[in-house]
Amino acid sequence: MKILSIETSCDETAVSLVEATGDFPHATYNVLGNALFSQVDIHREYGGVFPAVAKREHAKTLVPMLGKALTEANMFVEEHTELSQDMIEKLTTILHREEGLADALITFFEHYSIPKIDCVAVTSGPGLEPALWVGISFAKALGTYWDIPVVPVNHMEGHILSSIFTGEKLPEVAFPSLALLISGGHTELVKMDDFAHYDTVGETRDDAVGEAFDKVARMMDLPYPGGPEISKRAKVAREKNLPQYSELPRPMLDSGNFDFSFSGLKTAVRYAIAEQELTEEEKEALSRDFEDCVTEVLLKKTQNAIDEYGINTLIVGGGVSANAYIREKFNEFFASGYPALTVYFPPKELSTDNSIMIALSGHARLKDAKNTEMLAQIVAEGNLSL
Repeated sequence: MKILSIETSCDETAVSLVEATGDFPHATYNVLGNALFSQVDIHREYGGVFPAVAKREHAKTLVPMLGKALTEANMFVEEHTELSQDMIEKLTTILHREEGLADALITFFEHYSIPKIDCVAVTSGPGLEPALWVGISFAKALGTYWDIPVVPVNHMEGHILSSIFTGEKLPEVAFPSLALLISGGHTELVKMDDFAHYDTVGETRDDAVGEAFDKVARMMDLPYPGGPEISKRAKVAREKNLPQYSELPRPMLDSGNFDFSFSGLKTAVRYAIAEQELTEEEKEALSRDFEDCVTEVLLKKTQNAIDEYGINTLIVGGGVSANAYIREKFNEFFASGYPALTVYFPPKELSTDNSIMIALSGHARLKDAKNTEMLAQIVAEGNLSL
């Protein structure tokens, strides 16, 4: 089975072509083509992702990313095709909200043959709804013209699966498992009794951890995205053994539940800075203090949930899972104190948003596939939960 997958939940435009041999979760996967365009440089001037700009860039970039993925897969064949007026009207109607996308895709269809693809998988949520709608509309247009089903999938399930993906297969996972999902929009602990059996046992009550990194970086006049900038300076502070800049709180560390809160920590950083202009060494020390605090909270809450539920496997996913210090501390702690626990982090290239994870989730959710008569049921859900 060949799955074309589409990801447009935030500021990455990604299209992949993945071949799955066998049934989920025991299939063998072969990534035939993988294309990704990051909008980070575009959004840097705004200090964060601007939804209207993200939507516009997705519409501009999806057709080129489709062409790139098909080229890598050796499935990009030139062939002149005459589309019927009825089909042109259908595609135009589906894509009427996405400026320029209908014309670009119709031109694409007129110049290239229909590839042998079995279904399209697309992120339907969570994420920025204007951005999600571009990918969904694009998937519906492909499904309509190619006459293949479309599978709506949950972005966060994609992060879980990409965190354990070996590049070819999914491992045999010992349940119950716990997923710690940490990104710009999410901080949550999800108990799994099997694949697709999710129970959210803890989540942030305010800011997500990635959002907190970005906001704290902005307070220190560091560039966007803030997470890597803080991490870079925190590493320098540890190498220099700089003294503590500020004693920051560990929010909800002993709350008796598995929820998180980072708003108060962000406020504590603001008070610590007190509108003064920090020296570079002060930025390094404060970055380390903040990263230490976040890591301690994430680790303690995760440990508590592992103990409470008798967890056999820990899966850490989402963009913040790329943080080298968090990875190091988690692996050190659980290797020494929990030798029977298996811990998974995604490879760096799959920690941030990508479409390979959407293909994996799409394969897991084939039963939810919609045929061309059912495509109207697929909608963007910005707050979609697992």
